[in-house]
Amino acid sequence: MRTELEGQTVLKGFEGAMAPLGGTFEERFPEEGLFGGEGVTPEGVRELYEKGRSFKESIDLYETVNTNENFFIGKQWEGVRSNGLPTPVFNILKRDVCFVVSSITSDNLKVQAEPLASTPRTEMLKEPVRILNEEFESLFEHNNVPGLLRELARDAAVRGDGCLYSWWDQDSGEGTVRSEIIPNTRVHFGNPNDRHVQSQPWIIIESREMVGALRKRAWELGSPDWDLITADDDNTHPGDERRTDGKVTKLLFLWREPESGEIRGYECAGNARVRGPWSLGIRLYPIVWLSWDYIPDCCHGQAMITGLIPNQIFINKMWAMSMLSLMTTAYPKIIYDRTRIPKWTNQVGQAIGVTGGDVSTAARPLSPAVISPQVTQFIDAAIDQTNRNLGTTSAALGDVRPDNTSAIIALQRAAATPSEITKQNLQQCVEELAKIYLEFIGEFYGIRPVDTGEGGAAEFDFGFFRGLPMALKIDVGASAYYSEIASVQTLDNLLSRGHIDMIQYLERIPDGYIADRRGLIEELKKAREDNNGK
Repeated sequence: MRTELEGQTVLKGFEGAMAPLGGTFEERFPEEGLFGGEGVTPEGVRELYEKGRSFKESIDLYETVNTNENFFIGKQWEGVRSNGLPTPVFNILKRDVCFVVSSITSDNLKVQAEPLASTPRTEMLKEPVRILNEEFESLFEHNNVPGLLRELARDAAVRGDGCLYSWWDQDSGEGTVRSEIIPNTRVHFGNPNDRHVQSQPWIIIESREMVGALRKRAWELGSPDWDLITADDDNTHPGDERRTDGKVTKLLFLWREPESGEIRGYECAGNARVRGPWSLGIRLYPIVWLSWDYIPDCCHGQAMITGLIPNQIFINKMWAMSMLSLMTTAYPKIIYDRTRIPKWTNQVGQAIGVTGGDVSTAARPLSPAVISPQVTQFIDAAIDQTNRNLGTTSAALGDVRPDNTSAIIALQRAAATPSEITKQNLQQCVEELAKIYLEFIGEFYGIRPVDTGEGGAAEFDFGFFRGLPMALKIDVGASAYYSEIASVQTLDNLLSRGHIDMIQYLERIPDGYIADRRGLIEELKKAREDNNGK
């Protein structure tokens, strides 16, 4: 038997199973909430924080990061008992990491916002989009985003992940967006099996702050627990950083409100509340996450250095044993007959007396040992193969004679191919950062004076961008420069052939080519109006 239930055909007798449940999921099942249906508390945040630390310890993240950092900076014999063995360091890892990071961050990344093609009346968005693009450029310059991207890529290569955190800074004039790098050991995801930031149920960011400064901040924010903030003791986990007296671990807890979709925050230190809960006013977690190599079912990636450490250890050990061999056997040694020469001296010009027998048989030099040439060959082969796998070849580094420029360029481009995926991931991070900036701009900028592009200023309401669909296009490096040059050449041809006039030419030429371009446009428009009036 079948029956109809709200437009659906179901088996009779099972109508109740498909009836809509009353209320929200959180109301019917409060135990499924973050804290069992209760409000956010420092104890609850601390419990989630310990879970995040436990996951990192289970994958040896803290130990791996510490080892990778030591090898990167050159502390490659840390904790090793040499027992008289030399401890040379031929740090190929730092050169390789710096080269790869430089190659993927050398392009001039620029964000260009464009309305979606499906957006109605896109011509009405021309001026707001121009204002937004100028604001993007200002924020990227103000926060030194190219420098942050280099640090982000460096952290990903050495630590496995790079994290870029942004927040709204109301203390700077009208307020602006700030961004900074956070170590991956200080960021804890609610679902550590998912590397996607925006799908996380919650995120915790830990930091180490001075007790006095944090107490003052809590007191200014009206927290009744400001006097409960104390320095960490021996039972507190300060993350992967060195202990410093007078500091406390502060936890910033972020989660998404189920109904509104807004991101909310809560700050605590130990059992004391610092701030919150409060709404960040945005619908995206203000975090950009870059993993060097993805690991299935894990939010943390594999660092570039991790797989190269055994190569570095082999190279250092081979050099160490070669040095020890040279130190002990490289110089000639004297063998003498003690029955005929009671004591040998190396003093210059000192006579040595011999009793009886042939003097030529009393002493003779021992030839020094010769190290097998295979040792040097293996060391060179290990270095060469490591560099080759990373793309840091002689051609890529420019260590070849420029007999054939085209061939060298082709080899350099081929050497950069292995890091192309990471480069594309970095560009995706820039796009995500721009979307976060757009959220802050639409929520907090309000009405501000902007350049009208006609030599004047006007008030503009940046709340216009709240909920406005935008497609963010990334123009990268040489392609962007080539596009500008091609655009200028095309405009020159159109102007010379009379297809456009000077005003149309100046309105479309990229910024930076003509000084005071907007002023020149105004003068030409005014001259045209005067001529038309006559």
